[in-house]
Amino acid sequence: MTPDQAIAFGIVGVTIGLFVWGQLPYDLVALLALLAGLVTGVVPAKEAFSGFSDDIVIIVASALLVSAAVAKSGVVETIMRPLVPYLRSPATQVPVLAGAVMLLSAFVKNIGALALLMPVAFQLARRTGHSPSALLMPMSFASLLGGLVTLIGTSPNIIASRMREEILGEPFRMFDFAPVGIVVSLAGLAFLAIGWRLLPGGRRPSAGMEAAFALEAYTTEATLPAESPMAGGTVAEFEALVAGVHVACVIRERFRRLTPTPATVLRAGDVLLLEGEPEDLERLQARAGLVLAGERQAARQPVEEAGVIEGVITGASPLVGRTPAETDLARRHGLAVLAVSRRGERISRRLAALRLRAGDVVILKGEQERLPEVLGELHILPLSGRDIALGSRKRSLVPAIVLGVAMACVGLNLVPVAVAFFAAAVAMLTLRALTMRDAYDTMEWSVLILLGALIPVSEAIRTTGGSDLIAGWLAVAVHGLPPLGALALMMVVAMAVTPFLNNAATVLMLAPIAASLAERLHLSPDAFLMAVAMGAACDFLTPVGHQCNTLVMGPGGYRFGAYARLGAPLTLIVLLIGVPMIAWVWPLAAR
Repeated sequence: MTPDQAIAFGIVGVTIGLFVWGQLPYDLVALLALLAGLVTGVVPAKEAFSGFSDDIVIIVASALLVSAAVAKSGVVETIMRPLVPYLRSPATQVPVLAGAVMLLSAFVKNIGALALLMPVAFQLARRTGHSPSALLMPMSFASLLGGLVTLIGTSPNIIASRMREEILGEPFRMFDFAPVGIVVSLAGLAFLAIGWRLLPGGRRPSAGMEAAFALEAYTTEATLPAESPMAGGTVAEFEALVAGVHVACVIRERFRRLTPTPATVLRAGDVLLLEGEPEDLERLQARAGLVLAGERQAARQPVEEAGVIEGVITGASPLVGRTPAETDLARRHGLAVLAVSRRGERISRRLAALRLRAGDVVILKGEQERLPEVLGELHILPLSGRDIALGSRKRSLVPAIVLGVAMACVGLNLVPVAVAFFAAAVAMLTLRALTMRDAYDTMEWSVLILLGALIPVSEAIRTTGGSDLIAGWLAVAVHGLPPLGALALMMVVAMAVTPFLNNAATVLMLAPIAASLAERLHLSPDAFLMAVAMGAACDFLTPVGHQCNTLVMGPGGYRFGAYARLGAPLTLIVLLIGVPMIAWVWPLAAR
């Protein structure tokens, strides 16, 4: 072992130790590793920051932005809506939701796909009286499986593709992962459809920030336009669009107030006072094509500058005892009142004529940059901790169309993946499917920094000959094993390392070693790179190896050991099916 190799191994060893220790953020550990490589000289100064301009970082960042735009468009909820009434128990809910997450994860970032459908899972659990714990972990695992199908489905695939380009001069294409990924994913879905019964039942989810908002239902005011699909429908049909929303009052011909019954027929131009949670109100607004009263007042503000916030009116506020019309909120302060929640009382007046009280919780829309200043002037205490969808997003098919075009361009090899998804991200912003502020909020900066910092460090292992050295040790370890056994060992190593590192970091570290091992064994590196990518992407044993598993831990009320109950059999299925499938699709014999 040369001194440079020893230094490179030492940096990687300390990095892994800090990852396992868990007291420092992943991105900071990666930056420290890069700095150590610079100081010791194993990472040349001119190459130190090349990782931040690598195609991997561009693809991951673009995929995050595209995923957020698709999520905000509401197209997935629209597609799922016809199925929801038929999902009455976990036996039907798990395969449908897990299958939907799996399919979506092939085309958008897996954590984005999971976040898209988690509200649907909560809605179903609440409606049917079952615990969401039966749904969330299978959905998380399905999101990881779905990412195996395409190049952009998960970061390990992107990194393995880049490594192949360095070794063989050509990267993996968009759907090179599909033959193996589809078979493994379907096998995993079949197991999850019955395996969810292994999870502990009835566990109470941990209380998140949503539980801190013990509010009465919000009341919002909306007009039913002539083009609405619900014009001419009954109140019962209207309320059936979204469970949890109630029509409190119908105002017709400006002054006629009707107490609605299920049989009341709604007419174009009716003003409706609706009660419900912000998410439910937003879904109903989109599905029924409603126009919020506050939206008309806020329409003059550019989309880029608009912001929505939830706040409490304090006793010192000049709004107390006055109506929004009297205070001229829209003209003087640029604020529109979208909804009001009042403790212990049902609101039956139009929002413009409602006299506000201390303690009222309001949803306001205004210019994003001025909101803090205006709230201070009006002595409104802003609430934080949950996203407010009402009035903050526009439903559209544009993001899905842009994503489809990008996928087609990549699938037909018209442009490289990085170019296609960078163009898709720019198109989303140009078409205002996502604001610049939303785009910056969407970026998982810690993941991007981790990738950019660790790429030069992983390169140091290869350029110093460290990859060949470890590959030599592994070649001795697999001596006497058939090629399939060596391939299985590589996948097992990736599965074992991922929970303690990060799936992207695992592939950065192991891909060069896998390629070197294949070369020493006179086998094709393609299969070994595929095995590392699949092993790193399939962390089903812990809540910390992948963000999707972490995301569902609190809402699902899971303990650490619950993951292995469902994840261990699934891991074995991936191993037993994935290894022979890889060897069949990507023959082990060297070309």
